[in-house]
Amino acid sequence: MLLRYKYLLLFAWVLAEQVGVPLPSAPVLMAAGALSAERQIGFLLALAISISASIIPDSLWFFVGRKYGSRVLNLLNRSSLRPTSCIRSARDSLARRGGPFLLVAKFVPGVSLVAAPLAGQSGMGFGLFLLLDGLGSVLWVGAFLAAGRYFGDLLKQNRILNWASHFSVALVILAVATFFLNRVYRRRLVMRRLAASRVEPEELKKRLDAGESVYIVDLRHPLELLPDPFTIPGAHRFSPEELAARQSEIPRDRDIVLYCTCPSEATAARTAMMLQKLGIKCVRPLRGGFDEWKRLGYPLEPVPPVIPFALSTQSAHESARRLWCK
Repeated sequence: MLLRYKYLLLFAWVLAEQVGVPLPSAPVLMAAGALSAERQIGFLLALAISISASIIPDSLWFFVGRKYGSRVLNLLNRSSLRPTSCIRSARDSLARRGGPFLLVAKFVPGVSLVAAPLAGQSGMGFGLFLLLDGLGSVLWVGAFLAAGRYFGDLLKQNRILNWASHFSVALVILAVATFFLNRVYRRRLVMRRLAASRVEPEELKKRLDAGESVYIVDLRHPLELLPDPFTIPGAHRFSPEELAARQSEIPRDRDIVLYCTCPSEATAARTAMMLQKLGIKCVRPLRGGFDEWKRLGYPLEPVPPVIPFALSTQSAHESARRLWCK
């Protein structure tokens, strides 16, 4: 396929993955690197084309994330085949490492797609984003092209690999099909568990109005509060990691309701399962999370403003950490 379409296929495949189509580019990049060892594809030209195919959609996602924020991030996560990953890992990495996180984001499955819109939402300047994203694209594309070129000679010397090359199309199709089926199976399994345990917003509202003592936990990341600095009345704000570490503070004599803004309440469901394994049984995610509660017009409480993105400043990281722990 690469011999027939060469750079057009390479550009289209990398572009499709960066746009959001769940087709891994690594096999195509490595194949291009292997062909460059035989002088059938130019290594530097393949590098430049692949980097361009990566930067163009990333730039578009950056501006979409800046304009639409959490809405586009939730849309991307909803279409993902990794529902439990959500976007929290990307937010945590960006908060800890700042802009340099973009240098390695493309190597992390599930995180690479949301890194660009998340950077836009967090207030990073486009010039800085373009520099870091470009360097990250060079590292990502260069690593797979170089690996393919290094192992290209083995394809000619090793009989097993040479035999496998004749069935490469079938092997790629089999690998992609296995990837999809595995993701779909895991998604359905998680969704089935979630549907059996979550609590409806109407039920929670009635219980609060009746004066019942329900322990509500807001699992949202501080960056999610930038466009919407409100929380459900009486909610305690914890990260999933803090909640597990401070499990002794969680009451056992009443229901625990968790909520986030992830599609299908992925973070809340995952955290609920984690707490149940720790022996806390009465834990339920809120269906629709914060967005559904707000859409229904139920009461909200304001929270302190969150500091926007500030690159590599210790004070900003410390302030965000103190705010998160409140």
